[in-house]
Amino acid sequence: MKLRLASEAIQDIVEIAEYLRARSPNAALRVRTAILESLESLALFPQLGRRQALEGVRKLVMRRYPYLIYYSIDELSDQVVVLSIRHASRRRSQRDA
Repeated sequence: MKLRLASEAIQDIVEIAEYLRARSPNAALRVRTAILESLESLALFPQLGRRQALEGVRKLVMRRYPYLIYYSIDELSDQVVVLSIRHASRRRSQRDA
């Protein structure tokens, strides 16, 4: 499947990068790489995440870092649409199941 990032997800990635880069450039690169690897996994295995309370929304919990990737699957356009990426300790844009 193709991968598409919603504008909120793009903004989330920018904010994560800016926050981490200010504290540790090396950590920022490691987290960025982990996020990209997780997104690649979603493109290959879109059912990987758990279903959420909001119909059509799924959540992938990243393995190495405490980030949550919320996404939906658009079968018609053959796309995984990433809605948001949040640190587990931050307010979530989606309601968990």
